[in-house]
Amino acid sequence: MTRLTQIPAEQWDPRIKAVVQPENLTDLEQGLTRYFAHTPELALGLMGFAGAMKMNRTLPERLLELVRLRIAFFNQCRSCMAIRYSDAVADGVDEDAVCSLEKPQEADNLTDAEKSAIRYGELLATNNLAIDDAVYADLKAHFSEAEIVELGMYAAFCVGFGRLAATYHMVDELPEAFRTQTQTLTPWGQDSVTVR
Repeated sequence: MTRLTQIPAEQWDPRIKAVVQPENLTDLEQGLTRYFAHTPELALGLMGFAGAMKMNRTLPERLLELVRLRIAFFNQCRSCMAIRYSDAVADGVDEDAVCSLEKPQEADNLTDAEKSAIRYGELLATNNLAIDDAVYADLKAHFSEAEIVELGMYAAFCVGFGRLAATYHMVDELPEAFRTQTQTLTPWGQDSVTVR
């Protein structure tokens, strides 16, 4: 059960409703907005940032989803692990790719660029001070500097807000395997939910 009160969409600030259009979303898809609605001005600022990252990114949806799911494992954010975004599914994220995240550096169905990005996201989530010249040299072998900045901003967003979401324990709408609090879970080998 969630640890904070979720604000029902009908009680959201009209400006948040206009941006999110909750009538077109399931409760699960409304996600963190149900909490952020407690602070409308901050929520709107965050939505502007997140929207800019979504609308202006250049990196493939598949790559970003794989990075997000690997970070979600380290954050132990159950909702983050359970969700697959439809744009990423359309770009080739299937459960075989997700299962590769158990040992991504050994996976033969991930590209070298994906492995590099996943490693970077993993280090950002687990040991950011281990990100050294060698890690950036590996990234530069696959990505432009603008893409590395984009990847870093996206990964930092996932690390921070994934950890926050994990503390809220928003699991009520998730498949049963993700509702338990007693064990470490993985995004691979579990039921998942595809959302917009």
